[in-house]
Amino acid sequence: MANKSNQASASNRKPWTREELLILLNVYDKIPFGQFDQAQPVIRSLAERMGRTPGSVAMKLGNLASIDPVIQARGRKGLPGASNLDRQVWAEFTTHRGELAPQSEELFRKLFGAQADDEVELIKKSGVRVRKLLTPPDGSTESTAQRKIRRGQDYFRQVILNAYDASCCITGIQVPELLVASHIKPWRACNDEERLSARNGLCLSKLHDAAFDSFLITLDDQLRVILSPRLQQYFPSDALEKAFVPYEKKPIRLPGKLMEPEPSFLKLHRNEFTARCT
Repeated sequence: MANKSNQASASNRKPWTREELLILLNVYDKIPFGQFDQAQPVIRSLAERMGRTPGSVAMKLGNLASIDPVIQARGRKGLPGASNLDRQVWAEFTTHRGELAPQSEELFRKLFGAQADDEVELIKKSGVRVRKLLTPPDGSTESTAQRKIRRGQDYFRQVILNAYDASCCITGIQVPELLVASHIKPWRACNDEERLSARNGLCLSKLHDAAFDSFLITLDDQLRVILSPRLQQYFPSDALEKAFVPYEKKPIRLPGKLMEPEPSFLKLHRNEFTARCT
């Protein structure tokens, strides 16, 4: 028993490295502030892999929260004691998210022993799961640029799905295989930072993602679903109407973590939606 106690104490005192902080910032973006607790399954999984105690990981996430201006703006507080390195890595990550988020995703995957084509899921209620894709990406080689894009997309998907509790924000569908982390401002029109911003994402079913991406639906400034006349011209259709009509003029479910959709991105989408309706 004394040995275990000494190991835990040593774990708490072990200095944090830059790579470890990048992994923590990756996870910070994927679980709610209110779940930075040593009993949280993701934190326990992370601590085991890092060779640290769940308490020390939870505390460091709390330290990082004390630097977060969004948390401060909402009148909430993290834990005091953030180090100079914490502040330095936080500033780098938030300023260069387009570069560092894919890098942090790669480090996170490596920590859990994921192979190139494995899917790594962060599930708030059960921890971290690594599984083989049923259909790996085509091609035997992948360029550095392609790998960076794919890791950025992996990061973005997990951030958005967890922000929306793995539930379509329009219909409430909760089947992960049927959900998409949908960009509000299209990927091709974004800079690196906008592409990976949680505020540029919506969790949608594949059907509603396709409709949103094709400007067949949009959201008004009160986040209510609007149907395009182009979509409605296919009515009557039982299947189509059941998928869209019950949600018309109803507000979407907002994300559980201070990640509300960016109004300027939604305005761009509405403008294009309106242009295609005329």
